Amino acid sequence: MAGSVLIADDEPHIRMLLEQTLEDLEDEGVTLFIASDGQQALDVIRREVPNVVFLDVMMPKLNGFDVCAAVKSDPALAGVAIVLLTAKGQEVDRQKGSDVGADLYLTKPFDPDELRATAERLLGLD
Repeated sequence: MAGSVLIADDEPHIRMLLEQTLEDLEDEGVTLFIASDGQQALDVIRREVPNVVFLDVMMPKLNGFDVCAAVKSDPALAGVAIVLLTAKGQEVDRQKGSDVGADLYLTKPFDPDELRATAERLLGLD
């Protein structure tokens, strides 16, 4: 099995775009999970332990920084790579993402080809 990816974003059209960008990976054995808020994302991460999480920063219930910090502080989830996705591209936001342990930080609007290449690299498919 090639692994799994969680897409966590509260905006339906962004979730759909992410899903369309990554759905071809399913042909390579990758499982996609979807979450629409931070608490749901954390629940899915704890239950499914995906290899890669594309995590929106500004979401209801728990924000992406809080989800990332919770995942990175849990030894059972040490192998989960977190890519923060946000419209907030300022250095202070990048620093906060780094402080909570994010593996990568991509700003919206994102390049679908870059996003897919990032997923493939983190899954070891490239």
